[in-house]
Amino acid sequence: MSNGRIEIGNNPADNTISPNVIGRKKAGAKSNAICLSISETAKSNGVDFYECIKKLLTDLPNLGINQNFEILDQYLPWSKMIQAANK
Repeated sequence: MSNGRIEIGNNPADNTISPNVIGRKKAGAKSNAICLSISETAKSNGVDFYECIKKLLTDLPNLGINQNFEILDQYLPWSKMIQAANK
């Protein structure tokens, strides 16, 4: 093209769809599946996804879940604690 204002490549378009393409890779697909699972489970239990994920990311790093896996039951979207935190 002879117009210097138009980019030759399609980098802006590639950058726009890049996050979805990364999901094709194994690690990306697994991470995407986990996030979608949490999102849909929260939604089906009437829990705000943002508040749910914020609670998970804030609390879980400080808990001793390696010694007591039952703690995780309190953070499931249908648990009373998560339900109460979202009302």
